[in-house]
Amino acid sequence: MQVSKKLVNSVPGSADDALSGLVACNPAIQLLQGHRVALRSDLENIRGRVALLSGGGSGHEPAHAGYIGKGMLTGVVAGAVFTSPAVGSILAAIRAVTQAGSAGTLLIVKNYTGDRLNFGLALEQARAEGADVQMVVVGDDSAFTMQKKAGRRGLCGTVLIHKVAGALSEAGASLEEIVRRVTAAAGAMGTLGVSLSPCSVPGSGPTFQLAQDELELGLGIHGEAGVRRMKMVPADEIVKTMLDHMSSPSNASRVALEPGASVVLVVNNLGGLSFLELGVVAGAAVRCLEDRGVRIARALVGAFMTALEMAGVSLTLLLADDELLGLIDAKTTAVAWPNLARVPVTGRSRVLAAPEEGPTVEEPVPAGAASPQVRLVLERVCSTLLGLQEELNKLDRAAGDGDCGSTHARAARAIQEWLNSSPLPTRPSQLLSTLARLLLEKMGGSSGALYGLFLTAAAQPLQSRSDPAAWAAAVEAGIKAMQRYGGAAPGDRTMLDSLCAAAEELRALQAPGANLLPVLVKAVQSAEAAAESTKNMEAGAGRASYISSARLELPDPGAVAAAAILRAVLEGLQSQSV
Repeated sequence: MQVSKKLVNSVPGSADDALSGLVACNPAIQLLQGHRVALRSDLENIRGRVALLSGGGSGHEPAHAGYIGKGMLTGVVAGAVFTSPAVGSILAAIRAVTQAGSAGTLLIVKNYTGDRLNFGLALEQARAEGADVQMVVVGDDSAFTMQKKAGRRGLCGTVLIHKVAGALSEAGASLEEIVRRVTAAAGAMGTLGVSLSPCSVPGSGPTFQLAQDELELGLGIHGEAGVRRMKMVPADEIVKTMLDHMSSPSNASRVALEPGASVVLVVNNLGGLSFLELGVVAGAAVRCLEDRGVRIARALVGAFMTALEMAGVSLTLLLADDELLGLIDAKTTAVAWPNLARVPVTGRSRVLAAPEEGPTVEEPVPAGAASPQVRLVLERVCSTLLGLQEELNKLDRAAGDGDCGSTHARAARAIQEWLNSSPLPTRPSQLLSTLARLLLEKMGGSSGALYGLFLTAAAQPLQSRSDPAAWAAAVEAGIKAMQRYGGAAPGDRTMLDSLCAAAEELRALQAPGANLLPVLVKAVQSAEAAAESTKNMEAGAGRASYISSARLELPDPGAVAAAAILRAVLEGLQSQSV
């Protein structure tokens, strides 16, 4: 078994070190000496109010210690990773808040056997000492369609119970009232998770295995098996499957999602999901719920209860009336609770109309001899870039994120769409300006900005004339703009190496009577040679300059792409001169 790498000092001390680190950075939290217990630093302010204690195994951060603060938890008791906390520590936490003058203590426990047993035993011992203690067990799992004897597992919805109980305690509610209210809230809530990969406890290997094309639906926060495995599909389908399962009438643990229902939505990162994916899932959840006529009163998106580095997400739905929303909205100082907007998600405008563009001079586009020629050249450029996509991506993977070919292909497809939908401007300056705007909008990345700069600057010398000498001047102007704003120079292993080599040859067009095609042939050959020579260069600009090796073995993808574009232009012109 291969043990996963973890940034820890030692496996046995990882839970203690993690809790100590949170306390070290948060003056509002303190440790209870001799125990893996964190408490509010202002414990005197709990006097006369109900104290709220929660906890469980470590590895679910920011749960549970991240929810300590005014308006949420008074303290937490942490176990080792994925392990219930010790009875002695739970009892010590109860004693600490009781001696601070609390008006009773509520234990908020996720429904796992070890947690129920250890917190329950501590409760009985504390009651024997005269403490007023009660316990609420939260089971919000909506994975299993048939009720199991063990009940529903406690998942991310427990965080909402922390919030509701904390607001009630801060408002001075009695222990009995808090128990009644949070029990009702827990019964109107469901959570379902999905995972793309397992997690691994420090010192161990992965908790389970998933094929590359599989995901696990309905798993627990310790890597316990879910209800089924399914093949990877788009995020919209995954989210719909999750919500269908959570709300199915045949599901004994369903959430009653009737049209018109008002819910609090939690989109919870299980630890290793990228924030990009989290946003995709959040958007899909909002659309899917609103399509069902469900009103999303509040939405929380982030990491609330994780499973170490598991790449997955859970959705929690809490049916909420205005009274419950008031408790969700109540202020708290807990560091892990988000700065939540106190307005509904559903029913608001989400798009601002784009500002009107400045006045432009629209020119008629007469049918001229230049348009078919230009169209053929542009089509040749597009087909060349699309054909080079994989090769450019491969070259880019040596020095960056491997998307150079995809970026150029995106530009090619945008130009093709434009060619198929619009007449071409006959004036070269207008053509280049239009291409610049198109690439700046559609291409993206630094390449889009650089090509946009080049084309915008190159359009200026072509405003009054379009002879070969003006085209040579246009290339010079475009290169200067790229150098001015991009910061690169010839020899830095960028597209400028190809462009500058071509520009040297194109200067011959400024001589009277210069023949375009022979000069362009030499320019393309020089550009291609310069692109090939970049594999022997030390990167001085761009992403490749951050690579630790002094030299890279492959040519620069940007230089290769620029040379290929020039070659496509040449071939497009040659095909029309035969």
